[in-house]
Amino acid sequence: MNEQSQKEEIFFIFKELEANPFATQRDISSRLSISLGKTNYLIRELILRGLIKAKNFTDNPGKLKKIRYFLTEKGLEEKFQLLQHFLQRKETEYNNLKQELERLLNNKSETIPLMQEAEK
Repeated sequence: MNEQSQKEEIFFIFKELEANPFATQRDISSRLSISLGKTNYLIRELILRGLIKAKNFTDNPGKLKKIRYFLTEKGLEEKFQLLQHFLQRKETEYNNLKQELERLLNNKSETIPLMQEAEK
């Protein structure tokens, strides 16, 4: 697994849990288009690292357990660092695309006069 894509998935899990703390792993999996197994793995890792907490809020023995996920203070710090990393990467991508566009436009403007001279 690509470390970059895993960082993005973790960032989006953080965002999803902040927006909807009652989201199930199935909800998160569906919304982020990642497998349920991978979602389970990532959430367990985040819990082990102390970045999120899971709280059971159903004590009824016959009912399915309902779990609510919370970002810890450490999780919020990690989310902020991931956001900075994500924004820096997007800015670099933008600058690279801008340079490529400028290069293509410069090559096009150089090519047009040459084509006009060849037609004479």
